[in-house]
Amino acid sequence: MSRKTPARKTAARKTTARKTSNNRKWLAGLALAAAAVLLGIAVFQMSSGSDKADAKSQKSAAASDPRYAELAKLARRDAADPLARGRADAPVVMVEYSDFQCPFCRTFGRKIEPQLIADYVDQGVLRIEWRNYPIFGAESETAAHASWAAGQQGKFWEFHDTLMANAPEKKNTGALTPDRMAELAGQAGVADIAKFRADMDSPAAASAVQRDVTEAYSLGVSSTPAFLINGRPVLGAQPIEQFKAVIELAAQAVRDGQE
Repeated sequence: MSRKTPARKTAARKTTARKTSNNRKWLAGLALAAAAVLLGIAVFQMSSGSDKADAKSQKSAAASDPRYAELAKLARRDAADPLARGRADAPVVMVEYSDFQCPFCRTFGRKIEPQLIADYVDQGVLRIEWRNYPIFGAESETAAHASWAAGQQGKFWEFHDTLMANAPEKKNTGALTPDRMAELAGQAGVADIAKFRADMDSPAAASAVQRDVTEAYSLGVSSTPAFLINGRPVLGAQPIEQFKAVIELAAQAVRDGQE
């Protein structure tokens, strides 16, 4: 029967302590990740029940809920992000989770977003950060990868507008093929179509889109479009008055030093 020497006992205790410490760190990290997921799900579920609430009550809730400050941290504010428009230091950031096949996303992209750009982005108040969230299948994924590829040549928003204007009214008709994406990219002013095709099929495109999908999924976003305006959730292509109210509320909170 062997016995551990004092040195071996000391080493064993240190190894056990390290494992315990590592386990605690891992569990703590897991708990933080779970808390972030639950936070996002709770906020989006809360907002989904308030779509028909009056504007006054929505503004009151938006001003008082501390969870929005945490969600506002999802804004990347990367000045080199080709899928964003507006100043990186704009007081208000609207994160947009969207799918090019979504009819409500097209309504927002065609009718509401241009006015928000004119009224707020061009005035330096608002920044829009696009997140690809292709929830309707393979054609949505093709469009998402294509939009990222267009962005690599500085033409994401031109491609966005061209695709929004030309996307079929029905989903998954077989129309959004790689060849069609290349054709629309040309119309949008993408100069190097060979590079566009290579970028569209690249692991980098897949990784970038997956990053956006993971973020949206972790928040419990179950439909598109979905928005975070300085952390305040807005679901669907709501009337422009609602977007303006939340943007102005967020901008006022920044001016007042509340954010």
